Amino acid sequence: MKKSGCIGFIKRFRLGLLVVAVLVSLTLLLPALCHNDSTLQITVARERGSLPDGFFLYQLLEDRGIRVKSITPAKDSMIIHLDTPEQAQAAQLVLQHHLPEGYAILKSLRYSGWQWLYRPSTDEERLG
Repeated sequence: MKKSGCIGFIKRFRLGLLVVAVLVSLTLLLPALCHNDSTLQITVARERGSLPDGFFLYQLLEDRGIRVKSITPAKDSMIIHLDTPEQAQAAQLVLQHHLPEGYAILKSLRYSGWQWLYRPSTDEERLG
């Protein structure tokens, strides 16, 4: 009798640990999965155009009180990560006003909350 009671306790204990592990995982992953659209992507709208300098973009936004988390070059674009969606909206307006025509400045869904799951396309895998 005692042996089966001990085994039952161990099974319940393992099940409890599993439930706790799943809850902790969900608590940590949900904020990352539910992105808040605080990432902008700048692309060149015309052929043979060049992207703006990342340091120029950083200074432009920081001088206007918009805190930039990071600016990262990507394939044919610049990715700007900001703290909040409000800052992304303000940054989008500033960039549209100060950058010359020929740039597309959009909220980036590809690089926001799922960036850690991003897998390069076949074109991006071929380096060199």
